[in-house]
Amino acid sequence: MDKVTYEKNYTITSLHKAIRVLKAFSHDEPSLSLTELSKKTGITISSLQRIVSTFVVEGFLHKNEQTKRYQLGHSLLYLGNLVKQESSLILVAEPILKRLNEETKESLSLNIIDGYERRCILNFDSSYPLSTKMLVGDTSPLYAGASSKTLLAFMPNYKDYVNNVQLDKITEHTVKTKEQLLKQLEQIREQGYCISNGERVRGAWSISVPILNAAQESIASISIVIPVIRYTDYNETELIQKMQQAAKEIENQLY
Repeated sequence: MDKVTYEKNYTITSLHKAIRVLKAFSHDEPSLSLTELSKKTGITISSLQRIVSTFVVEGFLHKNEQTKRYQLGHSLLYLGNLVKQESSLILVAEPILKRLNEETKESLSLNIIDGYERRCILNFDSSYPLSTKMLVGDTSPLYAGASSKTLLAFMPNYKDYVNNVQLDKITEHTVKTKEQLLKQLEQIREQGYCISNGERVRGAWSISVPILNAAQESIASISIVIPVIRYTDYNETELIQKMQQAAKEIENQLY
C-alpha cells in the first residue's frame, strides 16, 4: 500500500466535506447562501444544513438571519491570529526567557490560552536537581496557578468564564469559590502580576506576569516556578521586576 492510499484510508469523509464548506469562501465570495454552498461543494442541501449549523454553533460560520447567507466566523479569525501570534511570540520570547533562565537557574515558561485552558508553548528547565518541570503542551484550568490566572485576569470576558466554570479541587490551595477567584483576578489586574503557592502542584511557588496587546488583553503569560524550599532564597520584589521587564521587552518587540 503506497503512502497516499494509506493516508486516504485513514481520513474521515464527513470531515472532508466540512473542510470543503470552509474552503468555498473566498475574497471574491465572502458570503454564500446554502444553495450556492451546495453548488460549490457538491454536498446535498440536507447534509450541508447539518454541517453549517454545527459551524454556526461553534463560531466557525456566521449566519445573517435576514439574508440567510453565511460567512466565515470569528473562531477562524481567532485561530488564525493564534497561529500567527504563537510563531512570532516564540521567536521573540525564546532568547529573553533563555537569558532569564540562565540568570536564575529556575524553570521559565511561556503560556497561552487554548480554548478554556492554559497551554505551555515554550519552557526552559531549572538546572537545579530539585525542580518542578513544565512540558511544552501541558495544560491546566484557567483558575489554577499563577500562569493560568494571569492569562484569565486579562481576558476580555473573564467574568463570563468565572460565572460558568466549575471549580474542581486540584490541591488544598486551589481557589474554592467564584467570589474568591473574582477577587484574586481583580488584584492581578491591579498589580500586574500573580503569585501562587501550590495551587496546582504541591510545594511549588510561581510568579507570572502577562504579555499584553495594545488593548491590554492577554496574549500570553511568562512564569517562573521555584520549589518552596528554595523560594525564600530570593528577593520576591526583584524577581517580580525581572519578570515584568522580560514581559515588557517581549511586548516591545512584538508591537
